[in-house]
Amino acid sequence: MGLKNILKEKLKNHFFPIPDGLKKNHLYLSKEKMNEIEASIRTNYHTGWRSEAKFTPEAYKEDLQAHLINRLEDDRRRIIPWLNAAGSLKGKKILEIGCGTGSSSIALAEQGAIVIGVDLDTDALKVAEDRKRLYNLDIQFHYLNAVEVHKTFKDIDFDFVIFFATIEHMIHEERMTALQETWNMLKPGALWVVLETPNRMWYFDGHTSGLPFFQWLPDDLAFKYSKYSPRKEFSGIYREYNDETALHFLRRGRGLSFHEFDLTMGDSSKLDVVSSKIQYEKYQWLRMAKLEKRFKSFLKMAHPGLHDGFYDKSMDLIIRKK
Repeated sequence: MGLKNILKEKLKNHFFPIPDGLKKNHLYLSKEKMNEIEASIRTNYHTGWRSEAKFTPEAYKEDLQAHLINRLEDDRRRIIPWLNAAGSLKGKKILEIGCGTGSSSIALAEQGAIVIGVDLDTDALKVAEDRKRLYNLDIQFHYLNAVEVHKTFKDIDFDFVIFFATIEHMIHEERMTALQETWNMLKPGALWVVLETPNRMWYFDGHTSGLPFFQWLPDDLAFKYSKYSPRKEFSGIYREYNDETALHFLRRGRGLSFHEFDLTMGDSSKLDVVSSKIQYEKYQWLRMAKLEKRFKSFLKMAHPGLHDGFYDKSMDLIIRKK
């Protein structure tokens, strides 16, 4: 490990320490098994519009490394401690919506959680199945839409329902149904969580396009304007606007805001928000640029009365059902 990486790791340990009680549960694979996961990602996940040819060499290497290990390590350091602080994960029944290639599922299950993961990406689920086999963890994965989970799992009392970087990939009708039905399926005291979903109200779209004000545009205008994105894997795709291409475009991510919470869960200002991730980490506020701090202050002035997390550039909220 080079000096730069050593310093980077020391900074992570300083600002985002992992409690010893969680760290002792981390599972690590041999090089051979990690190579199996990489082969699964390359063969099953990096196909079609996600194939290597669609990326720059640097972007592809970054995406591969993210799915191979970086997401798991980030979940262990910055997601799991936050969730565990709200309610111990050990023995808890968790419905993870948007499990993807399974990194977050591993991070939850190795802490003793009983995890059911759902996703609509069959290629990602193939990787998730390979990953759970290699980690030897008992996780259920299902090909299932978030609007159906309340029917499929109606007999299970979940302690957590977690939308992991997925609400933004739903079209409007799906999002409204998924929020309302998953909220309704929880009993009082259970926790509803949204993670890594961009705030539609934020001035810069760092999730999909890499463009300022992109999330504010009407869908058809954003579709046409996508060609100006600095991201090659996004800018070169959307040209002819029709039902198929528009749906694919919308699923790339258009953000979430407090409006959906008002319409599906009741008045956002009265929700029992346990914490936001930035609030839990604290250090994140110090890292924010002056412009970001000013814009967040502007949002708070424009629509006061909400929990601080509703004004962050990313929706990372834990909400307790009353």
